Amino acid sequence: MELETEHARLSSASDKARAHRAAVTASTAASALGIDVTPKTDSHKVEPLHMEEALSHLPYEHYDYTKVMGACCENVIGYIPIPIGVAGPLLLDDKLVTIPMATTEGCLVASTHRGCKAITKSGGAVSAIVNSGMTRAPLLRLPTVTRSAELKKWLEVQENFYMIASAFNSTSRFARLASIKVNLAGRDIFMRFKSTTGDAMGMNMVSKGVEKALEVLTSYFPELEILSLSGNFCTDKKPSAVNWLEGRGKSVVAEATISAEIVQSVLKTTIPALVDVNIHKNLVGSAMAGSIGGFNAHASNIVTAVYIATGQDPAQNVESSNCMTLMESINDGKDLYISVTMPSIEVGTVGGGTHLPAQAAMLDLLQVRGSHPTRPGANAEQLARVVAGAVMAGELSLMSALAAGHLVRSHMQHNRKPQPAPAVDAVSMTHSLPHSD
Repeated sequence: MELETEHARLSSASDKARAHRAAVTASTAASALGIDVTPKTDSHKVEPLHMEEALSHLPYEHYDYTKVMGACCENVIGYIPIPIGVAGPLLLDDKLVTIPMATTEGCLVASTHRGCKAITKSGGAVSAIVNSGMTRAPLLRLPTVTRSAELKKWLEVQENFYMIASAFNSTSRFARLASIKVNLAGRDIFMRFKSTTGDAMGMNMVSKGVEKALEVLTSYFPELEILSLSGNFCTDKKPSAVNWLEGRGKSVVAEATISAEIVQSVLKTTIPALVDVNIHKNLVGSAMAGSIGGFNAHASNIVTAVYIATGQDPAQNVESSNCMTLMESINDGKDLYISVTMPSIEVGTVGGGTHLPAQAAMLDLLQVRGSHPTRPGANAEQLARVVAGAVMAGELSLMSALAAGHLVRSHMQHNRKPQPAPAVDAVSMTHSLPHSD
C-alpha cells in the first residue's frame, strides 16, 4: 500500500511538470493565467512548432518532482543538467576533501585542481571561523527623529534587548539572537538583527524571528510603522560595505604556506612574481576600481560553482564572494604565504536545494549533508571552510597563470569545444592527487 501511495505521489508531480510543459508548448500558459496573448501583428506570433523545437532538448523525465513542487520552483517544465567536476583532494584542516564544482567555464576545475595540488603537496591549508550569524534588517519608522532616537537608546538597555531576544528565540530551536545594530536615516530606523541559525543558511528562520520581535517592540512603541521586513541593510544579494565590514553568514579565514619548489614545479612561476602581481592586481587594481570586497582574482568563480553543486542559493554569490587574497614571501624567500579572508559566506546543509538528490549527493561527498547530530551548525561551518579553501586554491592557480603569462594559453587549451578526442581525461590524469606529478 505504501509503495502504491508513493508511486501515485511521484506520478502526480511528474504529471504537473508535463502539464506545464505542454501549456508552454501550446502557447497556452499565458491564457491560462488570464493574460491576453493575441498577437498584434503576424510578426508577433509564436508558433507552437517553434516552442516544441525550443523545448526538445530540455529534459523533464526521470526526475523526482515531489522534491521540487512547493519547495524550490514553480511552473516547472523540466530541469537543466550542468556538468559537475571535482577538484582535489585538498588537505584542509588535516582532512582530505574533494570539492564538487558545477560549471560550464572550461579551465576552472582544472585550475582549482592545480591549486589544490600545490597546497596539499606543501602540507595543506588551515581555516578558522571567526564569526557566524545570518542577518535581517527591517525598515521601520516613527513620527519624529526624537522618537526614533529613543527607540535606539531603548534597545541599548540590556534588559530590553533580552526581552526582544527572548521573543526572537521563541520561534526556532536553533535561532539565537546575537545582536541588533540600529542605524537611523532621518526618522527611518534600520535594525540589523544577527542570529545563529544551526546548519541552515537561515534567511527564513531569521525573518520569522524578526517578525515576532517586532510584535514585542510595537507594544512599547505603538506608533511604530513597519515599512518593510527587509530594508536592504541586511544585505542580501547586493554588494554592500556592511557585509564586508560586519560579516554575514560565516566569516572565514584560510591560509597555507607553499614552498618555492612547489611554486616552481607545480605553479610554474616564482614567489616574487606572485607577490608582485597579487599586490598590484588584487589590491591596487581593485582599489582603483573602487571595489568593495573584491580584492581577489576570481573568488566568485569558485563560490558559484560549489554553490550550484551543493544546493546553495547561487544568487548569494554576490556577498559570499567578498574576499581579500594576500600573499607574502616568508622564510627568506623560501616559502610563499597565502591567505583568503571571506567575511560573508552564506551556506547551509539543510533547506533550500540541499535536499534535491544530486545536490544532496555532493553534500554527502563532503560529509556534511543535513544537520550535525551533536553540534548544530558544525556541518554548515565545515562547508564554509571548504568554500574558503577551494577559493584559496583557485586564487593561487589563477594568479600563478597570470604571473607566468599562461592564462590565455590555458583557456585556449581547455575552454574550447571538444574535438574528437582520446577517451582519457588528460587534465584529471596528470593532476591526480596527492601523489602524482
